[in-house]
Amino acid sequence: MNTLQPTLKPFQWNPNPKPKPTTTVKNQTNPQPSAGKIKRQVLTKQGRTKFNISPDKDFYSSPRFVTHVDNNFITTLTNLYRNKLSPHFEILDLMSSWVSHLPPEVKFKKVVGHGLNPQELAKNPRLDYFVVKDLNQDQEFEFQNASFDAVLCTVSVQYLEQPERVFAEVFRVLRPGGVFIVSFSNRLFYEKAIGAWREGTGFGRVQLVVQYFQCVEGFTEPEVVRKLGDGAKGDGSVFDWVRGLLGLVSGSDPFYAVIAYKNFKPIYE
Repeated sequence: MNTLQPTLKPFQWNPNPKPKPTTTVKNQTNPQPSAGKIKRQVLTKQGRTKFNISPDKDFYSSPRFVTHVDNNFITTLTNLYRNKLSPHFEILDLMSSWVSHLPPEVKFKKVVGHGLNPQELAKNPRLDYFVVKDLNQDQEFEFQNASFDAVLCTVSVQYLEQPERVFAEVFRVLRPGGVFIVSFSNRLFYEKAIGAWREGTGFGRVQLVVQYFQCVEGFTEPEVVRKLGDGAKGDGSVFDWVRGLLGLVSGSDPFYAVIAYKNFKPIYE
């Protein structure tokens, strides 16, 4: 149990960060970042709609000090981060919460959190500081271009009403060769998930996130990681939600992750 008290960590934005040491990369000839512009819209107007249309800031105004996925999912995600993230990385944890899924033994250069509930974010022990922003109202951060080596989004992509703009903004704040890791399962706040997600299956939701990456110019071809576990719990449809209320759903949470890089996938010495 996390015993940290919810002491708010102030935003400490540095407008003039120190230059990041150059990383040695093989087989690259000074690639230049493209604009990261949105090539096409993935979602229809109906696909962006939610059952609960009240402001998200109201829905998340009270902290929820719970975990939204099971231990098998968390272990798989932590191992993925262990393989993909280096200690020198500066990381943006997008749509974060009070818990961290980063490997506990690794000390990263900087971890910035983002979310909607400051009390939850303040209890996250891995965050150096955090920002509070509703990405469904404003998709732009006050970070400089190329500020981060990695951006993470855990079990939250289903709530984005403007995913194309958010993925384009992630592209902007990533350094060339930086990685964006989007992970999710079949759990969700059903009334707050967008229509395209509610109506999808596990495979369909993976393809939806793949399209989010592909609609932004400059991301590498997305890599998909799946781990369905023992007796996956369904696809998070309204029928699964009802069965869950009745205690009729069992098995491990399925694990999905979609991963892509800005401009190129680096090969480190």
